[in-house]
Amino acid sequence: MKDAWKTALASTASLLVLLVLWAWLTRSGGLDKSVLPSPLDVAGALKGGLIDGSLHAHIWATARAALAGLAIGVTLGVMAGALVVLLPLAEPFLLPVVTGMQSIPKVALAPLIVAYLGFGMASKVFTAALLAFFPAFLAAVAGLRSADRAHLDLMRACSASRLHALWHVRIPAAAPFLFAALQVAVMFSLIGVVVSEFIAATVGLGYVIKARSLEMDVSMMFAAILVLCAMGVGAGLLVRLAQRLTVFWQRT
Repeated sequence: MKDAWKTALASTASLLVLLVLWAWLTRSGGLDKSVLPSPLDVAGALKGGLIDGSLHAHIWATARAALAGLAIGVTLGVMAGALVVLLPLAEPFLLPVVTGMQSIPKVALAPLIVAYLGFGMASKVFTAALLAFFPAFLAAVAGLRSADRAHLDLMRACSASRLHALWHVRIPAAAPFLFAALQVAVMFSLIGVVVSEFIAATVGLGYVIKARSLEMDVSMMFAAILVLCAMGVGAGLLVRLAQRLTVFWQRT
């Protein structure tokens, strides 16, 4: 509990210092508002967007696509990682394909994804899932292989099936790895959705940033970016809370 309070106080102090520095740069630093709007301007744009509801549909569209892509990417990544661990013969076939796909910049793939799947929800979900897949895959492989060998030998001595050993030995050992990867995958899924919205979309926070850049409405652009930051931080905190509740044997 003391560590949590210390972290909260340190984060609050850092935020206050950043806001003071930001206000000073916009008021006395000689920066034009078209380059860096003041915190009050951004707060006004954010308040207007949230109160009048103009940002609600965009927030929901981005969050829904990111959550769907995250769920699909993490599920497929964990399943592929489990397949590699349980069936070692599959590793030479799967690993080069996964590594090759990950080495391709997703910004280069995004126009092709939009061309194949269209301007709607499908392209955003696919891009988010593609980015969330790799960290989940690596964490699943590393975590499932970290299971205690003595426990696995005991399972074999008791004639337990591979699925039984997977559920009772390998998955508990892999849980810390998977939650760490989930925090990375959350951020990647948001990045994937925003990149897709930059390229071709009619709704979403990425679309808001792109559309307002053409109007030079920098305050609303910053407001949309702050909403994205809040979404990422909130999702990360939820993942950490779930980890504390689930992986209770490693709270220290």
